[in-house]
Amino acid sequence: MRKIFWFFLIPFVFFSAMVSAQKSAIYTYDLKDFDKAVALYNDKQYVSAQHIFENVKNQATTEEVKSDCAYYIANCAIRTNQANADELMEKFVDDYPTSTKQNQAYIEAAHYFFEQGNYPKALQWFDKVEESYMSKSERDKFNFQKGYSYFNAKNKKQATAYFNKVLNSPEFGSQAKYYLGFMAYEGDDYKEATKYFDEVSGEEKYKEKLSYFQADMNFKLGNFQKAIELGQAAMAKSNAVEKSELNKIIGESYFNLKQYGKAIPYLEQYAGKKGKWNNTDFYQLGYAYYEQKDYEKAISQFNKIIEGKDFVAQNAYYHLGLAYLNTAKKQEALNAFKNASEMDFNTQIQEDAALNYAKLSYEIGNAYQTVPGILLDFLKKYPNNSNRPEIEKLLVDSYISTKNYKEALVLLEKNRTPENKSAYQKVLFYRGVELYNESNYTEALKMFNGAVKEQKTPDFTARAAFWKAESEYVTGDFKNALLSYKQFAGLSEAKATDEYKNINYNIGYTYFKLKEYDQARNSFQEQIDKAPADKVRLNDSYLRLGDSRFVTSKYAEAMEAYGKAITAKSTDADYAQFQKAISYGFMSRNDKKIDELNNFLLMYKKSEYRDDALFELANTYVAGNKDDQAVKTYDQLISEYKNGSFTAKSILRQGLIYYNSDQYELALLKFKKVTAEFPRTPEALEAVSTARLIYVDSGKVDEYATWVRTLDFVSVTDAELDNDTYDAAFKQYSQNNSKQAITGFAGYVSKFPSGLHSLEANFYLAQLLYAEGSETKSVANYQYVTDQPRNEFTEQSLNRLAQIYLKAKDCDKAIPVLIRLSEESDAAQNQNYAQANLMKCYYDKKDYSNSVRYADKVLQNPKADANVKADAQIIVARAAMQTGDEEKAKAAYAKLSTTSKGELAAEALYYDAYFKTKEGKFDASNASVQKLAKNYSGYKYYGAKGLVLMAKNFYGLKDSYQATYILDNVINNFTDYTDVVEEAKRELNVIKLEESKTNSSITK
Repeated sequence: MRKIFWFFLIPFVFFSAMVSAQKSAIYTYDLKDFDKAVALYNDKQYVSAQHIFENVKNQATTEEVKSDCAYYIANCAIRTNQANADELMEKFVDDYPTSTKQNQAYIEAAHYFFEQGNYPKALQWFDKVEESYMSKSERDKFNFQKGYSYFNAKNKKQATAYFNKVLNSPEFGSQAKYYLGFMAYEGDDYKEATKYFDEVSGEEKYKEKLSYFQADMNFKLGNFQKAIELGQAAMAKSNAVEKSELNKIIGESYFNLKQYGKAIPYLEQYAGKKGKWNNTDFYQLGYAYYEQKDYEKAISQFNKIIEGKDFVAQNAYYHLGLAYLNTAKKQEALNAFKNASEMDFNTQIQEDAALNYAKLSYEIGNAYQTVPGILLDFLKKYPNNSNRPEIEKLLVDSYISTKNYKEALVLLEKNRTPENKSAYQKVLFYRGVELYNESNYTEALKMFNGAVKEQKTPDFTARAAFWKAESEYVTGDFKNALLSYKQFAGLSEAKATDEYKNINYNIGYTYFKLKEYDQARNSFQEQIDKAPADKVRLNDSYLRLGDSRFVTSKYAEAMEAYGKAITAKSTDADYAQFQKAISYGFMSRNDKKIDELNNFLLMYKKSEYRDDALFELANTYVAGNKDDQAVKTYDQLISEYKNGSFTAKSILRQGLIYYNSDQYELALLKFKKVTAEFPRTPEALEAVSTARLIYVDSGKVDEYATWVRTLDFVSVTDAELDNDTYDAAFKQYSQNNSKQAITGFAGYVSKFPSGLHSLEANFYLAQLLYAEGSETKSVANYQYVTDQPRNEFTEQSLNRLAQIYLKAKDCDKAIPVLIRLSEESDAAQNQNYAQANLMKCYYDKKDYSNSVRYADKVLQNPKADANVKADAQIIVARAAMQTGDEEKAKAAYAKLSTTSKGELAAEALYYDAYFKTKEGKFDASNASVQKLAKNYSGYKYYGAKGLVLMAKNFYGLKDSYQATYILDNVINNFTDYTDVVEEAKRELNVIKLEESKTNSSITK
């Protein structure tokens, strides 16, 4: 075989020698540049080396040289971070698969990227290495670096496998043990971690890190004192992040040892994870402060716990409530206890929190639920609580103190126990007063009747009897009202009540309404004698005393009473002056009557009785045959009241004066004026009738016939049928035969749409239809009356039309009617009614300027009802808010708060809080919201809005917990009020966004 081998070998060597001889010059040149490039490569001049390697490779003729050049070119690209370095290395491997440098290329690339800290890239190259081709020293370095790369990639399983391969390596063994210990530490395998850490604890470079880990491990193992010692030892040599964690370890260790004073400085120094604390962090520091009785600081930590739904949060909220109580912040405490009572992680804490929540609700009120409801819920949930007797007593008292009579009544109806009878009577009474003030007199009467029947508390029995009488009076049941007033007056307890001081006044009015004037006179006199200090009722009593005497023809005595009212310069002094003048007339002292009426006209330029006075004065002149003065006075009345209720009568009276004095031409002018300007009125009919006499007496019947045919309301040929038809209908009307009267008047209006009696027929038909409930049908007839010139039925018809349109909530139709009623009415009551409803209609139509205009008229009217004035004040306030005039709104709500009751009072109080919030007076605003919750809890809408304000206030006071907790409760508990819920959501989002910057437990 050797012979054969050498046989084949010699020709091959010979051939090689020939080739070498032919290329020796070029080959020598390539090796020279190649060596130069290798020298540059080893000197880390990679760019220059790469350039020469590329030139050599391009000129090389052997695969070996090309392969080596490609290897170095790829390595240079890797070391200079060229974008195509990976491709060059891959190309080297692909182009030269048999190169001996292939595995070394992978190793060097991996080592390079590892040293650069690019562990993912290093791992890619480590995975390509064939480990069996490496030496022992190369293999240790390879295993450690690959293990660390896996460690960096969080692949603990692979990292552990490779670190275990170098545990006995002199160079890499200590490092591997350190990282194996660290991974065990992170996996909470403290036994394994301790084993590895102990093995490297003697090496200086690991001591600083190990002390931190050992402190943490001892803490987690419950060795708190050891954790404190190790943590304090590690503190000086740790970086900022580690110091923060060590502070937490030491502080929490002291906390667990209940050494709260020592815990506080360490817990305070904790910087949190990524600069944020979680709810447990806030709780621990807060509780440490609490145990040191530093309640303000405890609150400052507890109230940062937002969205907590675990044992820690329940404990924190409970102690937050206690901290608030210790600083006299009861509203804040209420919210904290409510929150803790709604969690069941610790049932003892839950029950005690519920007890505190119930007690505080009774004490300061509650906007979330009715206080009675809260107390009942507590008794139901914790029937065996040792505080049950106290809560039961609070329950009874709460029915009254919360003024939530409607819901209290519902609860009491379900618990009609003997011990609740007294509370039940009180609630019936107060609910009755509430309904009375809301003008719901029928329901109020039911409440008062019930309170009288209970007879549990004499004081409330008496007061209920009085308000029962009031309810009967306003509903027109005067006979029963009189009996109830007398029943009240006869009760011994009545004299001690506020209602008693005006009982004679009320009885007097009731007698007056029953037309028992002698009895009324006696009662008003008693009111005058017994209550002279009440000036308003004193003056009114003088007026009614005068009226009672006047009606019974005791004119001298009447004038004496009227005189007292005049002297007092009361609101109705003009009425007294007028009545006094009229009294002189009934005493046949017309000269004195004329003097008094003239004095009246001088004194009262704007009195509602001025037109009455002018008309009476003119009539008195006629009675005294002073025709010129009579005509002149009628002229004054016509001039001042062009469309007044006496205008047609005055023109007719002037015509009659001229007729009676044979001044026929002047008389006819007046009669024709009446028929032209006031057709279809009774005055027009009388004018036609008297004019006929003049024409007949003058022999001018044809002229009369020509004139009368121009009048569409007079048909000479049908006059008899017209009268007969009307008279038949009116007869049924006067006999209260309503159905027959309706048929009769409807027939008349149909047959004689412009007849002699069309005005009266339409009015009476409208009244009958309205009375039977056919309000819609009556509209056309009332409109007919109001479309005619001013007449005696105009005012009543306008009033009825207004009522019908308002009941139908048709303000578009009601407004023009109300305007006319306001401007044309002689009765102050109708004017007030019109103005009050105009302000409401305009407000509903969002016409705020007109709404306020009429509201101001109501407010300036001294005779306006107090409730109507309150409505006007609220209109002014609401309109101002709608138009952005908050200063005006603030003033209006301030006035309203002094006079209003019920829902209006709740609204006024809400805006009191609202303006205080805007001014930054957060504590004062919260006080107003608390008052709203305590005194007006029945008005849930304003209660909910008040809670949103309270949340804003607390956030302004840096109390994030209170703010977010309140807003969460508004969102969850007041879903009926979508506008309030939406506002609460907006506020909550703003707060959470801000708080999430420092609290990692908050979900944005």
